[in-house]
Amino acid sequence: MELDIEKRTIRRITWRIVPFIMLLYFIAYIDRVNIGFAALSMKTELGFTASILGFGAGIFFWGYFLFEVPSNIILHKVGARIWITRVMVTWGIISAGMAFVTGPTSFYVMRFLLGAAEAGFFPGIILYLSYWFPSSRRAGVTAFFMAAAPISTALGSPVSAGLLQLDGVMGLAGWQWMFILEAIPAVILGVVVFFYMTDRPEQAKWLKEDEKTWLVSAMKADAAKKTAGASHSVLKGMFNPQVLALSLIYFGTSAGLYTLGIWAPQIIKQLGVSSMAVGFLNAIPPAISVVAMVLWSRHSDRTGERTWHVILACLTAAAGLAIAAGAQGMVGLIVALTIVNVGISCAKPPLWSMPTTFLSGAAAATGIATINSLGNLGGFVGPAMIGWIKDKTGSFEGGLYFVAGLLVISAVTTLLLARSQRGKAEAQTLAAR
Repeated sequence: MELDIEKRTIRRITWRIVPFIMLLYFIAYIDRVNIGFAALSMKTELGFTASILGFGAGIFFWGYFLFEVPSNIILHKVGARIWITRVMVTWGIISAGMAFVTGPTSFYVMRFLLGAAEAGFFPGIILYLSYWFPSSRRAGVTAFFMAAAPISTALGSPVSAGLLQLDGVMGLAGWQWMFILEAIPAVILGVVVFFYMTDRPEQAKWLKEDEKTWLVSAMKADAAKKTAGASHSVLKGMFNPQVLALSLIYFGTSAGLYTLGIWAPQIIKQLGVSSMAVGFLNAIPPAISVVAMVLWSRHSDRTGERTWHVILACLTAAAGLAIAAGAQGMVGLIVALTIVNVGISCAKPPLWSMPTTFLSGAAAATGIATINSLGNLGGFVGPAMIGWIKDKTGSFEGGLYFVAGLLVISAVTTLLLARSQRGKAEAQTLAAR
């Protein structure tokens, strides 16, 4: 009977929550990386060098960095429904404003403001999932949520390329239409969030009474398991050594992810294909990575193993970047980009299942936000370095090797963190005797 209630409840909350947050992240990711497609024509019209483009695309994450922790603390206090509404409406308005940049300064300012507006969305959703799903289920659920990023690239690439064809309509460039039209769903969905999202299981009128009772009890039991060793305070959440280690790990994966999001269209374009062809070719690697991500995270949940699921995925992505750096033809490049996509996508769900195993309450809110804000600076460093190296050498090769190195550092840090935790656990066992 207990098992029946568990299956029924998990199925109901999964269908209620996961498709909706996937849709939100789908839109968020499009607005975050569509600069990669806008740049196919925007950089020529506005005279942007690769360095300007890489720096401007990456400065988004400084806005993210500065406002992420306070944003997640506010979400923890006022609830996801109100705060995610605020996040989405403001980022939609600012994303549309990207259509009216006129030079490097306005480009940098708008990208920074977009990062500040969107700060809190991703870690807020990760925190939100920890309110609804027991830790044993979290990697699989997180994988479905995060699958929205590669799906967004797969479906959004042809759409973004198509919107560039509106060049000249009503006196606007194609890249301007792309920013405006792709921003509208964020504002609309922001309003929907306010009426659709439920903050906590106790407030879920859409659950049956026995399902609500089971879920509330299960989440309390899950929290009790980690109470003794968990950190609860805001400062401990920010400065916990494990949080800082996970931030470094996430730094490498973010550098890889946004290297793909921002530079993959440019890398494909240099082989001499049209913008529409770039859109369809850029959709292939993330489409394949979605399947790999779901299967990998399910295996991680089933085995309860996180460390090697992160390490192997990071090394796979690093290998893919190294192959892409030396790829000569289109087939070789797309295969290499597929390997990178698979590695990056597979690393993230098991990685994001780690923080809430040793953090709870306000510490979980700040810890998750700290990991995301510090780690996402990789989204600045990776694209900015690729742009700078491209201007200096005329090639993407050195930049791709640089990001591959960051992913190797992520893998090594994951291994060191696991050994440290194991040593600490053994010491506690001996002390208990």
